[in-house]
This record gives sequence, structure tokens and C-alpha cells, in this order.
Amino acid sequence: MGLIGGGTGSFIGKVHHMAALLDNRIELVCGAFSHDPEVSKQSGPEYRLSDERVYGSYAEMIQTEKNLPAGQRMDFVSIVTPNSLHFDPARLALSNGFHVICDKPVTFSLQEAIDLEKTVLQTGLIFALTHTYTGYPMVKEARHIVKSGRLGAIRKILVEYNQGWLSMPVERTGNKQAAWRMDPLKAGISCTMGDVGTHAANLAEYITGLTITQVCADLTAFVPGRQLDDDGSVLLRFDNGAKGVLTASQICTGEENALKIRIYGEKGGLEWNQMEPNSLLLKWADRPMEIARTGAGKLSEAAVAHTRVPAGHPEGYIEAFANIYRNFADAVSRWKNGRQPDPLYDFPGIQEGLRGMLFLEKVVESSSGSKKWVDMSNDKR
Repeated sequence: MGLIGGGTGSFIGKVHHMAALLDNRIELVCGAFSHDPEVSKQSGPEYRLSDERVYGSYAEMIQTEKNLPAGQRMDFVSIVTPNSLHFDPARLALSNGFHVICDKPVTFSLQEAIDLEKTVLQTGLIFALTHTYTGYPMVKEARHIVKSGRLGAIRKILVEYNQGWLSMPVERTGNKQAAWRMDPLKAGISCTMGDVGTHAANLAEYITGLTITQVCADLTAFVPGRQLDDDGSVLLRFDNGAKGVLTASQICTGEENALKIRIYGEKGGLEWNQMEPNSLLLKWADRPMEIARTGAGKLSEAAVAHTRVPAGHPEGYIEAFANIYRNFADAVSRWKNGRQPDPLYDFPGIQEGLRGMLFLEKVVESSSGSKKWVDMSNDKR
């Protein structure tokens, strides 16, 4: 792996690094850790890299690594930069024969996502997007239950992702993570809906297998002086006729990382809470509620394949992140041998990235315009 971003002071870069190394399938061999060459060089020791494999820019890293012997150069890049610096390094890496795994949202704009999709398809290389929450065992189980038809036809989807860390203007007090998220030149057209709302939308589509077709949104910047939203509510319509509500907020004072989803069908419902990830609640019309637990009892093949420890041991955020990296590594290994990825070891890709950017653009369009409902059609393609 070659890491792009993740320099001194980075939060998500360190998470990617921990997750990538968890299964001993991936080795970090080089990095371009900052747009500032000096910061990149200074960050190298944090990753225990020799000076010659720490680069001043991602362009230098990609070109230099391309010229190294096959057994020495990196196989893929991991992009952990702010949103505005996703597209260019991803396209450059793919164009030079390197696979890519990227933090979400996939790009700065919908048009960039469309262009990146073309590059992925043209190169035939592996592209992964770290929608982390799809890596949890009980999310896999929920997806299996919905697909099996046990809940019946899906009618209602309620998904929320609430945090409280931006309830005050911390971006003005030196908080690096808040500052770039509230900067339209780095984050794009949205802060909260892009940062956590896209996770919620992805989770709703991933578990149900349904597609959001229309949105009706209301975005707000509650903290005075902010250019981007810190709160949002979205009504959803799905392709099977189901209705949904998505809320995403970073001004819910006191909330930590409260991602929660409830799905209701004609026969039953389910509920999953990211802060209690080992439990999946199953609710029935004709019998008591059941609780499915990670590692306990008979679970689906997909849930078992993504369970790492015995029952009663928490399956956490790093493990879910690592499941995506492990599955990506497996796909890259199979690609090297001319084989297709194993669908059991799935991960979000460019299509999910494109869906996320389409969702984001249409939500902003709905909130800022006079039209009540906005179609989730991709008119830029």
C-alpha cells in the first residue's frame, strides 16, 4: 500500500492505516502524507518508513513507484485526504496501473465521480470506497434477512446519523478536522450531509437492496457564519414504493456517533445501532422480538465471514474498517491471478461512490430550490 494523506494531525489516515494492517494481508511501503512536502517528510517516521519511500507529492510517489521492480513497488494507493483531493490522485493512480481504495465521499463533485467511473471501467482495476459500516457482521446479517424475504416487502426505512461535535464553532478554534469540513473549497457543497449523510443513505440502500429514487430535503447551518450545513432532514422514496426518512446532524449536542437504522416490512422489522454493533433486533407481528448477536447462534454465511472474535467480544469500528481492507486485498490478489472477486467478500466500489455524490447533489438541490421532490436521476451522464 501507498498512502496518500494521513500526515501529522490526521484522524482518518491513522484509522485507515490500523485497519489495513490488521489482517497481515497489506504492508505499507510508501507514502505522500501531505500536500506540503516538508510535512510529508516529517510524517514518515510515524509510519516507520525509510526516507526514500516518503514522497513530497502523490504525483512523485505514483511515478517513482511505477518505475520500481514489480516485487518492490506498491500495488495500490489508499487516499485519505479531504474531499477536494480525492479525484486527481485516484485518476492518476488508476491511469498508471495502481488499484485504489478511497475514503468517502468518493470525489468533490458529481462530475468528478462520473469521470472517475469512466477511468475505473477503462482500466479494469479494483476500486474500493470505505463506507465503513457495511463491514459490520450484523449489517451483513441484516442485508441477508431482507434479501431472504423474511420481513416481506419493505415499506418503511428510518435511518439517522447524529453527532454533536460541531454544535459549537470549533472550526474557528484550530480544530483541523472541523476546519476543512466547513470549507466549501475542500469539502464541496455540503458538510454534514456529505460527511455522515452519505453513510446513512449508503447503509439504507446496502441493507435493503433498494434504490432511492426521489428526495425532499431541508438542510440548515445552525451555527452562525457557517457556509455549509451542520444539520439536515430528508424524505426518501424508493424504487419499490417504500418511503423513508433520513436525518443527519452534527449539532445534536451530547451525541457521539449515533448511526441507527430501522427497516420495516409487511411481516417484520429490524433495527441496528452502530454504538451497539453486536446486536441486531428483529421485530415480528406474531411473536416476541428476537435479538441476533455477532458470533452467537446460526447466522448467514456473510455475517460469519466478517466475524473476527468469539461471541461476547465487541466487533468494533476498526474491525469493520479492516473487513473492507481485507476484502479489497482479496480482490486485488484475485485480479493478479486473473480471477473475479468473491461476492461473499464484498465492499463498496465506484458505483456506490457515484450514488453517494448523486444523493448529495440532489439533496442540496432540493433544499435550496423551490421544487418539493427532486428525482435521483443522473442527468450529467
